[in-house]
Amino acid sequence: MMSTTVLNIAQAEKLCEEIDQLRRELVSQLGAKDARYIRRVVRLARGSAIAGRGLLMFGFEPVSWCLGTLALAFAKIVENMEVGHNVMHGQYDWMNDPSLQSRTYEWDGVSTSDDWRHTHNVVHHDHCNVVELDRDFGYGVLRMSEQVPWRERFKRQLFLALLTSVMFEWAVGVHRAEIDSYRDGEISFKELKERLRPFGAKTRRQVFKDYLLFPALALWHWPRVLLGNIVANLIRNVWAAVVIFCGHFPEQVRSWRVEQIRGETRGQWYARQIEGSCNIEGGRLMYFMSGHLSHQIEHHLLPDIPAWRYPEVAPRVREMCARYGLQYNTGPLLKQYASALSRIMRFRRRQPNDLVLATG
Repeated sequence: MMSTTVLNIAQAEKLCEEIDQLRRELVSQLGAKDARYIRRVVRLARGSAIAGRGLLMFGFEPVSWCLGTLALAFAKIVENMEVGHNVMHGQYDWMNDPSLQSRTYEWDGVSTSDDWRHTHNVVHHDHCNVVELDRDFGYGVLRMSEQVPWRERFKRQLFLALLTSVMFEWAVGVHRAEIDSYRDGEISFKELKERLRPFGAKTRRQVFKDYLLFPALALWHWPRVLLGNIVANLIRNVWAAVVIFCGHFPEQVRSWRVEQIRGETRGQWYARQIEGSCNIEGGRLMYFMSGHLSHQIEHHLLPDIPAWRYPEVAPRVREMCARYGLQYNTGPLLKQYASALSRIMRFRRRQPNDLVLATG
């Protein structure tokens, strides 16, 4: 078996014991403080959405439109990242609150929660940055490793990365359908249509809500409401994409092939989560607005622990990494995003030793 990390079996098992102990400590502390936190955040997101929609519907001057659009974008970001993402990881299942249950929560976006729970919670988290298995590593669009055979279309991948960012909720929405499998002739059009059926149903509901219902309720103000909803969704999409790109695409994060993870122990799996993830340095507002995915490393180690606790445990995780010789990838937002774009640009070019597949 090829090692997935710099750790031997004994070191990996010691790391496993430490992280498992950290998790047990955090689970034992869960309680009223965490419940108050998430309920405050839910109220904040709902209040901001109401304020934003109110300003868009009943305001007149451009200032009220700008404020309404920003308030609605803020609400969508918080609902998706600090509430939806974290709730669907099961971080608040222990509360037994029906509105905060991972298996039934449905978020504000065109992607279905069921599809996302599968592609993200299962496929991505289990196989972080494993080229043939982790479909989040490039989203079936981008070449992010020399282990991916080069194709002609990768020449355009900087443009595709920016387009994916603008259309991020739609890209996430069709992710489980694996459109690239249809493009490569691996599935039939009939099968693709069946895979897209849940996405189509969710899309119709979202389009009706944001682009038909609320503009219609505004009567003669419908143009400003429609435009405000479009811009709020675009802001949410771009911000979410930037955070995700910074978490897994910077130059220093590692990737693996399937044969490298065969026989992987739990300790080695933990080490792979660390070396395949990247943190973003910043203040409390940035942590909050990223759904605490600013602490992507801690999230991959402790995905079902309330994310607002990650900054508190990050120093312990960083100290573990130093002791075990694991790289703790972290840096400011602009640095990490620039590094991600650099990686995208680097792998768009064909190298002399690349395996080259057919064009497309």
